[in-house]
Amino acid sequence: MKKPLLIIVGPTAVGKTEISINIAQKLNGEIISADSMQIYKHMDIGSAKPTLEERAGIPHYLMDEIDPREDFSVVQFQKKAKQYIDLILKKGKIPIIVGGTGLYVNSIIYDIDFTKTISNWEFRNKLEKEVQTYGNEYLHKKLEERDPDAAARIHPNNVKRVIRALEIIENGESIKDFRSALVENPDYNYVLIGLMRDRQELYERINKRVDILIKKGLVEEVKKLISLGLNEEDISMKGLGYKEIIKYLKGMYDFEEAIRILKRDTRRYAKRQITWFKRYDKIKWFNFNEYSSKVQLENDIIKYVEGKLNFI
Repeated sequence: MKKPLLIIVGPTAVGKTEISINIAQKLNGEIISADSMQIYKHMDIGSAKPTLEERAGIPHYLMDEIDPREDFSVVQFQKKAKQYIDLILKKGKIPIIVGGTGLYVNSIIYDIDFTKTISNWEFRNKLEKEVQTYGNEYLHKKLEERDPDAAARIHPNNVKRVIRALEIIENGESIKDFRSALVENPDYNYVLIGLMRDRQELYERINKRVDILIKKGLVEEVKKLISLGLNEEDISMKGLGYKEIIKYLKGMYDFEEAIRILKRDTRRYAKRQITWFKRYDKIKWFNFNEYSSKVQLENDIIKYVEGKLNFI
């Protein structure tokens, strides 16, 4: 029998955290975070990590688990998330994956065997050195020459994805073939929920969130991370909120410019997330703006989930 699984996705600042915790309480669930920044310890403010109080006693896995000096890949996420899904099910509870990192979600709902697409580390190291020497645009131009369609979909600043795309091509595959080869993971009977707000409201929430993160002490958090030996070369410090503040602290931006860029880039990231999640055929969207209260929204989600899954 397939394992039941609830997945809740949506763009940053849409309101996934509060809704997912409330639903977990009502469905006797536990949460697995699918957020590439919340996995790291000490990175609480910039990643908008829920506090212990906000988690309301609901266990959250893949949150606060990795030292920010370490890299954490989608391969590691897939392995750990599957282990936690089994653990939660053995406890007689409902596993709920919540987050906005599309690659992490893909690694669970699709039957991806990463051992068949192992990175060529020598090739990857070569590309990383080229980025450091010549910049992001140089590497993106390389991808454009080899696969224009893939280059059109990947922003030049998303260096990790540009490198991954070039690795796939180097292994003799095309990005199109790699995407079309994706098949659903036969292990799970999953329900995929997408949370949405009207675009203007979402962007206003993003701008407000950035202001709140600054008031909570984002600059101080970045200073503390730097004191621990982290810098802009660490993968964890390339995340939104961290890279902009590092540049401000190094005198590359003034404070107002750093905040403006952070708000702009977060809005752009949310737009890319929406585009990514709209690719999912089985996703059921719920728009906050169509409900007069969060309770109504949560009740509708629960009703939908109960009609789809076999564990309730």
